[in-house]
Amino acid sequence: MNYRYNIGCSLSNLKGIREFIRTSLDDYDIPELEMSAIVLAIDEMCSNLMIHAHHCNPDHKIELCILEPSSGELVFEIVDDGNVFDINAFNEPKMDNLIHEKRKGGLGIRLVKSIMDKVEYGSKDGKNVCRLTKVFKKDEQ
Repeated sequence: MNYRYNIGCSLSNLKGIREFIRTSLDDYDIPELEMSAIVLAIDEMCSNLMIHAHHCNPDHKIELCILEPSSGELVFEIVDDGNVFDINAFNEPKMDNLIHEKRKGGLGIRLVKSIMDKVEYGSKDGKNVCRLTKVFKKDEQ
């Protein structure tokens, strides 16, 4: 079964996104540590979209889709029509620079890429689609 969740781009809606992920995946016996990491990665991507592409405008919508797990993969799609941002084209700041400059931010995309096994960005039907894939070993499902 595929799951879909449409939500306004207000940061106060992130709690609903986290609950949607956990509830939708409840029957898949995902270890808690893995579940928390997945929730964190999706939360990070959605909050980045809300802030940077939609300026926290609750009238703008994003859609989160969880596609039917197959062959040991969970696929999440975040669909929106905001400003285009390709996560794979983003040049991550070096850790030393972040520490030296005492910058806040800049770690979220690095975190998402370390949690998820594949991060793809494209468009479909005139909308932006960020596709995040998490692969599970057979004994983890």
